[in-house]
Amino acid sequence: MLEKVASGVKRLWRYRLIKAFVALWLILWGLDRAFPINTSVPYSTLVTARDGQILHAFLSRDDKWRLYTELPEITPALRDAILFKEDRYFRYHPGFNPVAMLRAAFRNLLSGRRTSGASTITMQTVRLLEPRERTYSSKLIELFRALQLEWHYSKDEILQLYLNLIPYGGNIEGLKSASLLYFGKPPALLSLAELTTLTVIPNRPSSLRLGQNNLLVAEARNHWLTRFRKAGLFDEAAITDAIQEPLTAYRRNAPQLAPHVSRRLRAAQVDVPIVRSTLNSNVQATAERLVQNYANRLRALNIHNAAVLIVDNRTREVVAYVGSADFSNTFDGGQVDGVRAVRSPGSALKPLLYGLAFDAGVITPRTKLADVPTNFNGYEPDNYDRRFNGSVTAEFALANSLNIPAVALLKEIGTPMMAASLRKAGFATIRKQASDLGLSMILGGCGVTLEEMTQLYTGLANQGSVSPLRFTSSTEPSGNAVQLVSPEAAYLITHTLTQITRPDLPNNFDNSYHLPRIAWKTGTSYGRRDAWSIGYNQRYTVGVWVGNFSGVGVAELSGANTATPLLFQLMNALDYNSPNGWFRPPKNLTIRLVCPETGDVPGEFCKNLVTDYSIMGVSRYRRCQHQKAVFTNAAGTLAYCAHCRPDSGSVRRSYLNLSPEMAAFYQSRHIPYELVPMHNPACERVFGMTGTDSQPPLITSLNDGSDYFISPKQPTDMALSCQTADDVQLIFWYLNDKLYRKARPAETVFFRPRPGMLKISCADDRGRHSDLRVMIRTE
Repeated sequence: MLEKVASGVKRLWRYRLIKAFVALWLILWGLDRAFPINTSVPYSTLVTARDGQILHAFLSRDDKWRLYTELPEITPALRDAILFKEDRYFRYHPGFNPVAMLRAAFRNLLSGRRTSGASTITMQTVRLLEPRERTYSSKLIELFRALQLEWHYSKDEILQLYLNLIPYGGNIEGLKSASLLYFGKPPALLSLAELTTLTVIPNRPSSLRLGQNNLLVAEARNHWLTRFRKAGLFDEAAITDAIQEPLTAYRRNAPQLAPHVSRRLRAAQVDVPIVRSTLNSNVQATAERLVQNYANRLRALNIHNAAVLIVDNRTREVVAYVGSADFSNTFDGGQVDGVRAVRSPGSALKPLLYGLAFDAGVITPRTKLADVPTNFNGYEPDNYDRRFNGSVTAEFALANSLNIPAVALLKEIGTPMMAASLRKAGFATIRKQASDLGLSMILGGCGVTLEEMTQLYTGLANQGSVSPLRFTSSTEPSGNAVQLVSPEAAYLITHTLTQITRPDLPNNFDNSYHLPRIAWKTGTSYGRRDAWSIGYNQRYTVGVWVGNFSGVGVAELSGANTATPLLFQLMNALDYNSPNGWFRPPKNLTIRLVCPETGDVPGEFCKNLVTDYSIMGVSRYRRCQHQKAVFTNAAGTLAYCAHCRPDSGSVRRSYLNLSPEMAAFYQSRHIPYELVPMHNPACERVFGMTGTDSQPPLITSLNDGSDYFISPKQPTDMALSCQTADDVQLIFWYLNDKLYRKARPAETVFFRPRPGMLKISCADDRGRHSDLRVMIRTE
């Protein structure tokens, strides 16, 4: 009977204990849900290179150096030392050590004062997260918070949080901050003596000040090293070396490399304690040094700044980012980020235009373009050297950065198509300016950034595929790549930009520079405010901008002589004599014979044929018509058409078939060539010689659709001029469909305008004509 009673009592107590445990657990669970512990801490931001080297460190939001220590940085030696000193049973207790608490309470009661503490690392972490007055009620809260930490985090995570928060005096918190600022190295590289030093300071951060009380710190360090020796924590030899190691710690400045990109990445990832960039620390340091030295040499020319962006073509990763020559130079705008500053590109966008023209089948490298004075509806561009070259090949026009052929190509391709391609390539300012862009955009009449330009050329180095650049290693390769031009067009651009017989080489480059094998293009903006040089090989793309952030132009500033030397220095430092080979032509790119006079498929009068690249199924197949057959009399003084050609006595001859602008250029430069004889005056059909390829007169003054203002008090004459085919002997000017005057093709005609809409017509003696309309207004 007694056994049954005892068994019942035992079950009753067991039941009550279970109920009490469940009730306690529910209470604690409810408190945990009602009062969650906040472990979010405003850490300092670290920007690292791809290899993990720290490039730049920033203060936290509360102005503390509180660097985030990662778990792999907590070495076994560091862990053993900190646990031995602070909490030997850390791995075993639930957040508090009841034995240590009882022992501390007993000692404190005997002495009547606090002589011993019992705080575990978990409880110390709670105090660092939530500082409170040292009272018994605070102790109870700490116990509860310690339990919460243990519930929600592993032991390693709690130790990591503790090491991130321990104080080292002033505004330095966390072991990694102290390691970097006092020893100049991350925790993983600390010696035993150094890590022991950092374990003893948090208990006395005010008196043990590194750099000020090093002797006192060394005594405390050696005291604990001796205790480590007695406990057998480390090898005897390691302890002996650590005790003998001199303490030379002092306060260092935080790393401040790559300032522009570091600020950019920090702003993009505000709450990320460690931003892992794609920068190569060695390449970044080399680029910063070369840019600063080069800018120092340019100061005598009143040129004060430069920016550089270097991209690995295989991964699209930015390996070097130099926003200005000297970040600390506030006088010259050193804190302006030249990589993202909107500037005029000059001629640096021309390769894309030619690539679009290749893909449209409009041109091939040997296609002849006219580099002659041309009026594009009132826009009359000029070349950089203010010279005209006449008929040139497309590859010559691109390699020599001729302006007029580029504007003519843009007019044929269309500014909307060019602007759309730039928008697809990620040009943000072009997207905003698209509706206002005209033909001048190809000569720099738009806004771009060095980042956008380098991204574009990186696409050319990747067979015409453009995608966003990568600045952080955590960023996945972008899947929204845009095929801006075909691989065939990209190769033709690269092949052309690799030529070294061109004017945008630096002066005397062969005596001063080792020319790397690269494809590159220069650009100089209007007013000589911006100098560009962007080049690439298979491995790297390097973008260089040189100028003044103030926008002040300098007469000596040019892409060739100011930016290209720096490009060559950077390329030689990066990849001189690269073993990676060179770009190979795509399979769809073929070689064909063309006429050297036009670049078209050979016709009847073509001789001395040359080879040219063509894109199969894309490049146009047009017969060359640089000469035309004309029947004349035996003396060659009269030309016959099909309607007036005599049955006998006529001779078939060939004459140059010049466009109106080329004929005008030949005449203005007094270049001799054989003109088509005057048409037989006895012919009854004036349209007999008009063919499908005939060109009407091109009115070069005035401009169609323009408004002209005149003063009624001081009326002035206005000029009429045109360009005609070389078979024209006479032209006729009409004003509002009334004949005004006959003239020779090269003759300028003047008239006195009247207010109102005016129709101007020009007809030649072959019956071809063209019209335009202008509005004459009074001022």
